[in-house]
Amino acid sequence: MTRKKTGKAAIAGAIGSAAIAAAMLYVSNRKKNRPEQPGPIPPSGENPETD
Repeated sequence: MTRKKTGKAAIAGAIGSAAIAAAMLYVSNRKKNRPEQPGPIPPSGENPETD
């Protein structure tokens, strides 16, 4: 015979599942809000003046 999960085990499972779902939503939302970085500056063709 199998028993249904009840009590502390069921509560722990529900909390764990909710925590994982919240973490995944946080990460996906954070990736969307990241500003895009500009690319490298192309060379102008002039000689660089350095010391």
